Amino acid sequence: MASLSPSLHLPCNSRTGFLGKTRGIRPCVFPAGRVGFVRTVVECKESRIGKQPIEVPSNVTLTLEEQFVKAKGPLGELSLSFPGDLKIVKEESGNLRVYKTAETKRANQMHGLFRTLTDNIIVGVSKGFDKKLQLVGVGYRAAVEGNDLVMNLGFSHPVRMAIPEGLAVKVEENTRIIVSGYDKSAIGQFAATIKKWRPPEPYKGKGIRYMDEVVRRKEGKAGKKK
Repeated sequence: MASLSPSLHLPCNSRTGFLGKTRGIRPCVFPAGRVGFVRTVVECKESRIGKQPIEVPSNVTLTLEEQFVKAKGPLGELSLSFPGDLKIVKEESGNLRVYKTAETKRANQMHGLFRTLTDNIIVGVSKGFDKKLQLVGVGYRAAVEGNDLVMNLGFSHPVRMAIPEGLAVKVEENTRIIVSGYDKSAIGQFAATIKKWRPPEPYKGKGIRYMDEVVRRKEGKAGKKK
């Protein structure tokens, strides 16, 4: 085997490591680049929703204790606990504002959310919320019997649902259900549970839908034959 010759300056094949005619072996050394990390400071803009003030009506009584706020009005009483990254302050004008106590990703995510949740409890105890649903289908109807909502939805038996405490349910024209109360999250949850029994199908539109919901319809097999 030929001896190694470090003085030779022949082209080196990085794959095989052989030196042409001399058939010698020469290690190929490639300069390693320096790997570094550049830190960039990303400045997050303040939430457009979070920086808006919250108006407090005269018929609502507020209790603020550090990370805790409680609102009491003519319709009921609700409370909300804030995370450590946020704080709520009552201004001289009587309005509320939500501020960030730290410039973190979580604080930026929670800023607008907790401003909306605080506004919901104030509006809820003073004015209340409602959610309307429509029954679409032949023979579909609903009625309130005592503390239960009874619906005929094409099953072999009527569907009976207990109305949660703090909510009121009213039925108009046998096909329109109105869920009202002061807790917006409880109203939305109960309305979603009602709709879950018969979601609207895309061909004939039968089922339970929200009043402002748009159901996308499909053409079906009859339309394809034309």
